[in-house]
Amino acid sequence: MGMNAIHNKDIGTKQKALAINLNPEIYGSFAEIGAGQDVAANFFKAGASSGTIAKTMSAYDMLFSDAIYGVQQTRRYVSEPRLMAMLGHEYGLIIERLGTQRGDTSTFFAFADTISALNYNKTNEGHGWMGVRFQLEPNGQYNDVVIHVKLLDNDNNLQQQAVGILGVNLMYACFYYNEIPPVFLLSLMDNLSRDRIQIDMIRFEGPNFTKVDNRLMSLHLVKYGFSDAALFGPDGKNLQPSEVLYKKHIVMVRGRFRPVINVHMDMLNTGVKQFLQESDVDKENVVVVTELTLQALKERNADINADIDEKDFLDRVDILGSLGQTVMISNFHEYYKLVAYLSKITKLKMGVVLGFPNLEYIFSEEHYKDLPGGILESFATLFSRKVKLFIYPTLRDGVIWNCLRFYLPPHLIDLYRYLIANNKIEDIRHYNENNLNVETDNVLELIKLGADGWEEFVPPEVATIIKERRLFGYASGLEPVKTLDVPPVDGDRTEIDIA
Repeated sequence: MGMNAIHNKDIGTKQKALAINLNPEIYGSFAEIGAGQDVAANFFKAGASSGTIAKTMSAYDMLFSDAIYGVQQTRRYVSEPRLMAMLGHEYGLIIERLGTQRGDTSTFFAFADTISALNYNKTNEGHGWMGVRFQLEPNGQYNDVVIHVKLLDNDNNLQQQAVGILGVNLMYACFYYNEIPPVFLLSLMDNLSRDRIQIDMIRFEGPNFTKVDNRLMSLHLVKYGFSDAALFGPDGKNLQPSEVLYKKHIVMVRGRFRPVINVHMDMLNTGVKQFLQESDVDKENVVVVTELTLQALKERNADINADIDEKDFLDRVDILGSLGQTVMISNFHEYYKLVAYLSKITKLKMGVVLGFPNLEYIFSEEHYKDLPGGILESFATLFSRKVKLFIYPTLRDGVIWNCLRFYLPPHLIDLYRYLIANNKIEDIRHYNENNLNVETDNVLELIKLGADGWEEFVPPEVATIIKERRLFGYASGLEPVKTLDVPPVDGDRTEIDIA
């Protein structure tokens, strides 16, 4: 529907709403729950709204909402299921009532949002769901775009205003930026700022978005700074972190996973098993998450401004998905920032599984120079909550290094002993010592060379998917290199890397 290639950053909210109102094809309804009706209001205020709006409504009362949209199992009114029920109901009414009359000349839409803005006592965190179901040609099939937004303003009226602007941006993007998803994403923040809202989930579905990989959209949310973290499941479907992790025990395993090798799986399995043995962990309420940081998605030791290879990113998440893993992409280079983020979602005990080199990294004071309280400030966040670190050993010059063989500067020894004594750090037991000789980068090189026998260093299902999909530059067409030598490497050989 035109204008797809150019992101016009200078167009204002009123201009966007007016452009839609003046388009004779676009016609539909708005349904908004919570935070006022600021999206529809922007279209009314822009002028010529009768050309676009068939109906606006807001079912604030829960009984009214249930009577119109049905009773949700979760009984949560600010949720994705409620949003999808709203979109389905409102779009269905548009087609039912107007399809015959103007279906040949209109591209119908239903806009919906369900928002929890800041309450009077400011005791909640503003957030909500927003989506559009829309056609891009008359009598065409519909597409869906769904987002989850966090509202960061410390004032209810400002949050309502932000919702109104975001809703107009979303509508405009659906009809004018639909051909280039990165431009679509960037335009959502027009006339807003990242200290006002965060978008931590977006999903594109429908015939006009068959080539959109929603996992890449998750990556872009974090890359563009729209969110600190994004989550998707083994099936590649984007997830809203709070919906999945709320009131759960979380086990985090950070890595580069390029590719997943046997040591990663041993670290994951032994770490999770040990976490489940904790007396204050409900075994039936645990979520395991593998995490990739933005820096981990770049070449090792790459500049902070280096680009991310999107094909390489998808290779890695294909592997993790095949292993049934839920994947988080984050911008948390430091572990204490990751813990601070997760602690806003759950108050239950969390486990962080990491290699011994990462323990050394955590105790390196140089990483906390920007904090007024230095390493103590970071540890106050990392260890003050219900968090426990599980340390996987590493092999150096024939010696296994772990929590018992950890040499620190004298002024940090008592701090370390305190954490050990208070059950905050623990060695992983019952690991497979044979894995300690293998390093991820060397396995990757063997795969690229087409060397015989690289398969023995990775799980069988990983070897299969690498061969079938030609991942990581798999050199199946070359003459195999007749070597299995995996040269010795330095201390990060067993690490799921800090990146």
